[in-house]
Amino acid sequence: MADFDLIVIGSGPGGYVAAIRASQLGMNVAVVERESLGGICLNWGCIPTKALLKSAQVFEYIQHAQDYGIKVGSAKADFGGMIGRSRGVADGMSKGISFLFRKNKITVLNGHGKLATASKVEVTAANGTKKEYTAKNVLIATGARSREIASLPQDGKKIIGYREAMSLAKQPKSMVVVGAGAIGVEFAYFYNAIGTEVTLVEYAPRLVTAEDEEVSKELARNYKKAGIKVLTNTGAESVDTSGRKCKVTLKNHKKNTTEVITCDVVLSAVGYMPNLENVGLEALGIKIEKHTIVVDEFYQTNVKGVYAIGDVVHGPALAHVASAEGIICVEKIAGHDPEPLDYNNIPGCTYCSPEIASVGYTEAQAKEAGYDLKIGKFPFSASGKASAAGAKQGFVKLIFDAKYGELLGAHMIGANVTEMIAEIVAIRKLETTGHELIKTVHPHPTMSEAVMEAAAAAYGEVIHL
Repeated sequence: MADFDLIVIGSGPGGYVAAIRASQLGMNVAVVERESLGGICLNWGCIPTKALLKSAQVFEYIQHAQDYGIKVGSAKADFGGMIGRSRGVADGMSKGISFLFRKNKITVLNGHGKLATASKVEVTAANGTKKEYTAKNVLIATGARSREIASLPQDGKKIIGYREAMSLAKQPKSMVVVGAGAIGVEFAYFYNAIGTEVTLVEYAPRLVTAEDEEVSKELARNYKKAGIKVLTNTGAESVDTSGRKCKVTLKNHKKNTTEVITCDVVLSAVGYMPNLENVGLEALGIKIEKHTIVVDEFYQTNVKGVYAIGDVVHGPALAHVASAEGIICVEKIAGHDPEPLDYNNIPGCTYCSPEIASVGYTEAQAKEAGYDLKIGKFPFSASGKASAAGAKQGFVKLIFDAKYGELLGAHMIGANVTEMIAEIVAIRKLETTGHELIKTVHPHPTMSEAVMEAAAAAYGEVIHL
């Protein structure tokens, strides 16, 4: 008999959620983890970064207390305290996963997991000892790491990745952030908010290129106003770290000009790389394309009994996507009939300030797909709740199919929009039309009223604009 019904390699938001759901379904489950339970997301990604961003937000509130009729003394950012709080939050969440594993009778195998066969996993402990475990099914959920490029060789001190960015011993006076995706713009906001001089460099013509173009423009406007130097159409050619400071050579490929910027630290935020090395994939002949494992709609690889989810498979590299994939995968293994994941209805959230949230088609994508569009946009400057909260930046933009009223996409930038996007995801799942959304009564005063107002704007019925 096999030691386990399922062995999961990796305990991130894909792996640990899959393990718990599998246990709920009656499987005997083990999880292999070489670092801390919860993976990168809980320990070095989603959770601790949000703790840092909250600290930055509180600091900004204090600095602008006078705007709310409150007089306070001068405030100073305690960088070490912020880092300490962030690490404490991450540690607490990791301990929470440990509790959930005990509650669900899941075995934790500490060490590096590698497929020996399709039904056998070799676990190498920190001291080098190896032990093999058998399983009816194996799920690969090894996640991803910071991508390195030749012009930005990370040394962990002067050229750093996201892990070092949230655990530096000392706040840098100046920083160049290369890459304006979610990681880049979040760290650019955090460090700028607490007083670091930040330059944000992006090779593409605009920030957050996965978002609607109007959102990119609004974010750039806000960042420049906050004092962040934003350089688009620009690449980092090289970094000279031989001196006390970094000398970053930047080239604007549109203007064909070059400049050198001096800073204390360079943060490389140029993407991620799936963790596929030393997992045993090649020996088993598991198919890989474009640095990701090829799987079917229920996440089985071309080798029977071996599955993969999360950042190691094709699709958005998001924690909630990995969790959803893990649940679908183990429910299928258990003999259930789960619905395949709709990758066209996956929300994306970026926790900079102002926040960004979106789902579905951008305006450009909808036009390219051939839809005749109705577009509604409502600015938070016209929202009573946003005015009262002192958070008037941004807007809600909704894109409808003019023929049938289908909500094709939603794009938000503003305070707390990451909490508002779930409404749109549910609306799209239920195939609610624009007219139905307009007639759905939203509470007043709330930021979420902007969703209703944006829908009304698309159909010429907006009241407060």
